[in-house]
Amino acid sequence: MFDIKWIRENAAAFDQALAKRGYEASAARLISLDESRRSHIGKLQEAQERRNAASKEIGKAKGSGDDARAQELIEEVAQIKAFIQSGEEEERKLTADLEAAMAVIPNLPHDDVPVGADEAENVLLKTHGEKPVFRFNEAPKEHFDLGEALNGMDFSTAAKLSGSRFVVLKGQIARLERALGQFMIDLHTREHGYTEVSPPLLVHGDPLYGTGQLPKFEEDLFRTATDHYLIPTAEVPLTNLVAGEIIAEDQLPLRVSALTYCFRSEAGSAGRDTRGMLRQHQFQKCELVSVTRPEDSLNELERMLGCAEKVLQELGLHYRVMTLCTGDMGFGARKTYDIEVWLPGQDAYREISSCSVCGDFQARRMNARFRPAGSKQLLHVHTLNGSGIAVGRALIAVLENYQNGDGTIAVPDVLRPYMGGLEQIG
Repeated sequence: MFDIKWIRENAAAFDQALAKRGYEASAARLISLDESRRSHIGKLQEAQERRNAASKEIGKAKGSGDDARAQELIEEVAQIKAFIQSGEEEERKLTADLEAAMAVIPNLPHDDVPVGADEAENVLLKTHGEKPVFRFNEAPKEHFDLGEALNGMDFSTAAKLSGSRFVVLKGQIARLERALGQFMIDLHTREHGYTEVSPPLLVHGDPLYGTGQLPKFEEDLFRTATDHYLIPTAEVPLTNLVAGEIIAEDQLPLRVSALTYCFRSEAGSAGRDTRGMLRQHQFQKCELVSVTRPEDSLNELERMLGCAEKVLQELGLHYRVMTLCTGDMGFGARKTYDIEVWLPGQDAYREISSCSVCGDFQARRMNARFRPAGSKQLLHVHTLNGSGIAVGRALIAVLENYQNGDGTIAVPDVLRPYMGGLEQIG
């Protein structure tokens, strides 16, 4: 969400920033909607002032015995009252029209974000580690071949239970997934200073509006008969912990983390990654959310990226970090880093974490503010979110990078305490 006052004062800059994201100029349309709303509010205020003045005149007319004038004024006040009642409804409509128009416009990118149309124009920031060298002659296998051969992944039974894009994990593969999630949440809470939260997985529409999933991306969500939504990411409940709140400056930054299931309809992804676990309707993710002062948010983004990277470093996985271009960023982001892990079975890098700074975009939608020390002024906080990391994709990466020629899987050292000391699966 945007400050319409800022748009009025910076219309050209607003449209130029939207153009970088491939969106049409919108300042003139938004300003026109705001002018209509402000003009109507002005008429309401004038009517209210006239009603107050006429009410006083009624008393004077009655006091002087001018009953005819008093009756005229009574009729005038009745007409003004009717106008105000209908006018207040019109004001709400005009305000809603303006908010609806702004609600579907994406956040403006930071100046240092590379301009581009899609993922092909993302920019490599850095790489870590080396691609694994295998001691067997065959090409490395993909995770689903490995998992099915170990009787640890069952896609056909999952399809019978729930349809496509689900999986049943069993035995040591299921335990490995659990170990990964526990390792991540322990790392972020014990070493990175995040507070663990166990949030609801069902939310109303307001939290989804606050973080930007609604109204634009409703088709990507699962909605229940009770008008709840299954969370697409724990970013939604975690960020909305501060919705409608006024936070003391000494409470910032707030850093919270949650290991939850996430649910996505994968609308628009028909035909993509249909085999295996890369793109599921239900998956686990360890989410990181930070709430900061405006001047701290860019540094917090770098810190969050480092926290997510540490997971992959501890797992001994090769990865690269990409700075997303304007055309590939998420709706609410001002700047985003994607971490892409190397998957030898696919012979490709695939996204495993995305870390974004949103500025005050979400805070305005949620009305989340803080009071600077020694000041009466209230300012909107800045919010950040990141994957720390996607558990299912980490499972894929471990299976493919730690595979042996006989189909067994070596357990990374850092996960062995969570696996009861097990060194190998299979």
